[in-house]
Amino acid sequence: MDVSSAVRFAGAVRALSRAARALGLAVPGFRSPPRLPGVDRTLRRRADGSVSVAVRLRGRPWPAVLADLVEGVVAANRLGGVEADRVRAALWGAVGDQVDDQAGEAAARGVGGPERRLVPVPQPGDVPQPGDVPPRRPRSPTVDAPARVA
Repeated sequence: MDVSSAVRFAGAVRALSRAARALGLAVPGFRSPPRLPGVDRTLRRRADGSVSVAVRLRGRPWPAVLADLVEGVVAANRLGGVEADRVRAALWGAVGDQVDDQAGEAAARGVGGPERRLVPVPQPGDVPQPGDVPPRRPRSPTVDAPARVA
């Protein structure tokens, strides 16, 4: 695990832990990498009731790592249904800025493909440029036409 991914991992864990405590949930321990080879996330329940979530960082996109951390909190608390969805939304709210930060860093480096490019929003009075899609013309009123007989 390189230093930047370790720092991001620690920051995400802190943010998720604060959010989980605020929701009244048990906060699992987090580590990386999982002990089992070939898996992205493991969950270990101990006899004393504590839970440990291990997530693989190396070779994975950061949003996938965040998703495993969020799901680890949900699974550690044995949540399901509507309650799990509510908790997921709150936890993603706690780490959502980290996803945006990564996208911004990638765009600054020129990484991320066409979906990462910023497109200027047209303003009133802008002059159309070649290649712009013309606005749709309003439809003419429908004329009463004879009904078709089948």
